[in-house]
Amino acid sequence: MILLENVNSSVGIDGGELVSFKVSGHEFIHQKGSPGWSSSDTEMFPIIGPVNEADFRVQVSKGNAIQDQHGILRELDYQLISNTDTSAIFKKEYIAGTPVKNSKYPKKSTEQWLMWPFTFCFEKTFELNNSTLEIIFKISGERNMPFMLGYHPAFKLYTDSPIISTGQREITLEEVLKVGSRALQVADCNSIILKDKKSIAIETEGFGHFMCWTEVNNMVCIEPITFYPYVVEQRELHEGFQYVMDIEHFKVILKMVD
Repeated sequence: MILLENVNSSVGIDGGELVSFKVSGHEFIHQKGSPGWSSSDTEMFPIIGPVNEADFRVQVSKGNAIQDQHGILRELDYQLISNTDTSAIFKKEYIAGTPVKNSKYPKKSTEQWLMWPFTFCFEKTFELNNSTLEIIFKISGERNMPFMLGYHPAFKLYTDSPIISTGQREITLEEVLKVGSRALQVADCNSIILKDKKSIAIETEGFGHFMCWTEVNNMVCIEPITFYPYVVEQRELHEGFQYVMDIEHFKVILKMVD
């Protein structure tokens, strides 16, 4: 466990996973062991969404990639690159064509091994500044490698009627629950405020959209995404790709608001 802290805030990181973000003693992150989800954050890369109806194949320029829901990245382990009192940098590296064991097999998937036909490096940086946490993603790899990126943090809920506000729209927890496993789409949006006992803003750079998911009333995932996968059939998921040109940068900013 790595702890970042300053005068009034602290961040807990376990193997690259954000497991705690406290401001003035208030915990914003869903705690493992609580109902709803066994994790507290993860990344969706290089695809977002399920592919079971497409036989776990995704069309890319080098043929078909074997992927499971939300991509291969979550099956890789982070390496700690550097760490200070207020920052930490983690990295995952993958060599094209390397088989990776699928943790969903055999209970939730028929694919034992996953494969991506491109080499990439994925960095995740945490920077704590006063009561603001910045999470920065850097993607590098083969030029023209296709990818989608989603960040999947889970937020702890304290009240019975939290509101997810975009500034243009207010979404109730009931609306998110009704959508179920597909996740509620919030298109063309770079900032959301989760209004609860204490409110937190989720601001983004590079993503462009959100989706919201929960199946319980004690947590909600507010997920920045580059593409909402349910607007296409699973066999057409490649329509949502963007492409690596250089080092691709994305950012998520978490901060308590009044």
